[in-house]
Amino acid sequence: MEIDMEAVQIFDARARALQLAGARLERLAGGATWSEGPVWLPQDGALLWSDIPNDRMLCWSAAQGMSVWRTGVEFTNGHALEADGSLLHCSHGRRAIVRTRRHGSRWGEDELVVSHYQERRLNSPNDIVVKRDGTLWFTDPPYGIVSDREGHRADPELRHNYVFRYDPGAGTLEVASDFLDEPNGLAFSPGEDTLYVSDTSAALRDGAHHHVVAFDVVAGRVLARPRVFAVIEPGLPDGLRVDRRGWLFTSSASGVQVFHPDGARMAQIPVPEKVGNLAFGGAAGNELFIAASTSLYRLRLGLAVA
Repeated sequence: MEIDMEAVQIFDARARALQLAGARLERLAGGATWSEGPVWLPQDGALLWSDIPNDRMLCWSAAQGMSVWRTGVEFTNGHALEADGSLLHCSHGRRAIVRTRRHGSRWGEDELVVSHYQERRLNSPNDIVVKRDGTLWFTDPPYGIVSDREGHRADPELRHNYVFRYDPGAGTLEVASDFLDEPNGLAFSPGEDTLYVSDTSAALRDGAHHHVVAFDVVAGRVLARPRVFAVIEPGLPDGLRVDRRGWLFTSSASGVQVFHPDGARMAQIPVPEKVGNLAFGGAAGNELFIAASTSLYRLRLGLAVA
């Protein structure tokens, strides 16, 4: 199934560099309940993503199509790869960051990375990025504990919904920011001097936030000068990705929205389902994978973005 891209909206002439004219949005797979947390596996030429309410992870490749990668995954959400190819999971069910190491072509057993802050359980880690120094930065909103749909209903033990920084070498977990009400997606700028984090508190409360906040990253570890970078309408900026030029791609209810680092909204790419999250991938680094409600979509861009 291919969907014509005639409805792409260009708001800034710089967005024409994406070469979207004549592009097609391909529906690669379906059958999920809520698609989230896509991650590209370059070694396999495959994409993994979460079907959170069905407690499973799905896999797609050009060679094999869609398959179920694992079931009973404790409601994983966001994912990221470490430098050695290990796969990190944000587990709503375990309320933890979990790692799956790779052994050649095989994946090992899951191991717990971090689950507590000051002897209190995390809420439900949602999305994660790996900085080039190896530190793990992740968001911890309550979405996995507010009901049993995407985790296990429980009372929060922490006083707030934080953005965390975890140092695997030192084994230390620290609060990077308590500025956002319900932090969700996050992504570093190419130089890692800016961290973008979405606040999606409007998911649970009318009139709350549906915006992306930008932080300066000072001395490689301190978040400073938070400012609202973009308000996303319609819907929520659930998942974020930043390409090699620093352009921000974010989910919304109407599709994928693209922003320049100067804050200008550049383009909107329509998607026929509500978008949960995004990932760059493909052999040439020019493919945008879109996890949207029941489906996985792909858009080939006219230039490499990853």
